[in-house]
Parts: sequence; C-alpha cells; structure tokens
Amino acid sequence: MAYKTFLTVLTDDRLAGTTLTHATALAEACDAHLDVLCLGVDRSQTGYYYAGASAMIVQETISRATEEAKELEEFARKQLDGRDGRWGVESGVAQLADITRHVAARARFSDLVVVPRPYGDERGAELEPVVEGALFEGQTPVMVVPDTGTPVPTPKRIVLAWNESAEALNAVRASLPLLQSADIVHVVVIDPPARGPNRSDPGGMLSQYLSRHGVKAQIDVLSKTMPRVSDVLVRHLRDVDADMMVMGAYGHSRFREAILGGATRNMLENCPVPVFMAH
Repeated sequence: MAYKTFLTVLTDDRLAGTTLTHATALAEACDAHLDVLCLGVDRSQTGYYYAGASAMIVQETISRATEEAKELEEFARKQLDGRDGRWGVESGVAQLADITRHVAARARFSDLVVVPRPYGDERGAELEPVVEGALFEGQTPVMVVPDTGTPVPTPKRIVLAWNESAEALNAVRASLPLLQSADIVHVVVIDPPARGPNRSDPGGMLSQYLSRHGVKAQIDVLSKTMPRVSDVLVRHLRDVDADMMVMGAYGHSRFREAILGGATRNMLENCPVPVFMAH
C-alpha cells in the first residue's frame, strides 16, 4: 500500500502555516496529491439565540466565516503556488456542530489526514471535531503535527505504542508505508500482563508480523514509572530521539476521554513529534 492522497484541513490562520508545511512535505515525499480544505467556522449555534434576536447577528457570523475561509484559501494557494507537487484547494463555511460531516466527506477518500494539535492553549473549539470527523466518521488515519519543528516526511526512528488493542493494530496497518521506510521502529510495551498468552514474549507476534513486511522492529518493554502512560511514552520518544509516534486513538469512549482525559488526549497535548493515529 502507498499513500496517494493526503488531506489537510485549515481553520485557524495561526496554525495554517505549520500544518500546511508538514502536509506538503509528506505529499512530496510520497509523490501524492494534496487536498487542502479551508473552512471558515460559523460558531453561532442554531437555536441558542434568545427569542427575537436579530437575523443580522446570524448573517454577521456567516459573513465573518466566509471571509475567514477566503483568507485561508488565498494563503494556501500562495504557499503552494509554484510547487512541483499535485495539489488542490477549496474553501467553504461550516457550522461548529456540523464540522465532522464536512471533514468526513473528504477524509473518506483520502489515505491520510494531516491536522494541527486539537488540544492545548488558545485552541479553537473546531479543532477537536476536525480530528474526530476524520477518525470516526471518515474512518481515515490522522497525523497530528506539532506547532513547531522541522517536518520529517520520511521518519527514520519511530516509536509504536503497543497494547494489543484493535485500535493499536489498525494504526500499525495504516502506518505500514512509514514503518517500512524507517531505520528502526521501537515497539513500546508498558507493564505487560503477568498472565496471558504473550506474557513470555510481549510484542512477539507483532514483531513477527512487522518483519514479514520488511519493518526493522525492536521491542522495548518499559515499566510505568510515571503517573501517566503518556508521560512514559514522551520520555521514551526523547530517549531514542524519535521522529514520529504511532498509536491507536481513543481506546475509551470519546466522552470519557474528554471528561477524564486519557492516553490519546495527553499525547496530543504533550508529544513533541507528529502523532500518527487510527481508530
């Protein structure tokens, strides 16, 4: 399998430059087509206005969102103009509650969606439904890129978080083209179970699967010496000087992740390198 179509979604002019740079580098490295969706977000929630509120308020929010979409489209075309790669840019307006549908409609015909971090300081409310629209409704893997750093379109050192879940296995299969081109893939198993069929060889079956696909894998068994699994993973990323993280997304319900936090949310807030996720 090879990546032939990438999609990136731009909603915030402060994050558009970095996100587009990462997406462009990936598309060029894979000789793939890059689709850019520039969304102006109408943040007014239908039905939330008090009785008798002026329709001018609604029109104003739509006009503002339309202008934002046009500015993002102009920015994207200016950044991409003159490049040798294949690309396309379109813009549109979406209500906050309807973003997932718009993203999913385009993500489902893409191989990978490149987006900025949805969590953290000064993040718009639309970034999380963009990720969820691609992952859940679009059933497409997502690469979440950090705000800073130089893009590494062909990562040579990858950390793969392995807990034997269906989500983790889906992430492995979806990321195979990147895993195959890496010099080393660190398969990280944290506190493997003391009982079970894989207790004497944690990650062994996955390592065999990867080797048959030409992936150079190494099993790293770690103890949970920090309060959160995500903290252990981030520390290991730095220890091995990794270029990318691969993991399953949202092992618990999205509601539980949002209220209580979880490995997915914590990784997206703190990971210093791009995170490749699938559900």
